Amino acid sequence: MEQSSRKKQAKLIHIFRKVHRVTGVSLFAFFFIVAATGLLLGWKKHSGGIILPKSYKGTSADLKDWLPLDSLHTIACSTLHDSVDAALSLDLERIDVRKDKGMVKFVFIDHYWGIQLDGATGKLLHIERRRSDFIENIHDGSILDYFFKTDKEQIKLVYTSILGTALLIFTVTGFWLWYGPKRLRRT
Repeated sequence: MEQSSRKKQAKLIHIFRKVHRVTGVSLFAFFFIVAATGLLLGWKKHSGGIILPKSYKGTSADLKDWLPLDSLHTIACSTLHDSVDAALSLDLERIDVRKDKGMVKFVFIDHYWGIQLDGATGKLLHIERRRSDFIENIHDGSILDYFFKTDKEQIKLVYTSILGTALLIFTVTGFWLWYGPKRLRRT
């Protein structure tokens, strides 16, 4: 390899090192948050119910035996207000029907509470704190949309775009920081 080519290669390595360093320093806190919450989310099913609540079993997996969904919803809302706090919003994020477990889970959007009911009897199976949902909202940045009351998750979109692009930059520059010097030494 000729001298000018070696200089170009060395300059490219220097540029990649600088981009890698500046990106890492600029986004350190965000990468720390994403890594820590990602680790917690990876372990959520193995946390003994601390991060992800256990799903309890109802009495019947046959939907013909179940109470109507609107009746179960009324029971879940009453349970939330009677057992947790009467001032909590009853807006739902989702209704999770677990037919195989004979259970239906009502997950409320504003406060990370969930109510598990027996689908057939309406009996309360579990009141749960949805820590995994909270951690996921921190992980993907949607917690900021919640606090700032944005309607289309604009903050989450910007947050994930920046961090995803930064990860791609780290991958390319990191590879070149490893491979570039090897290539220079060969010549």
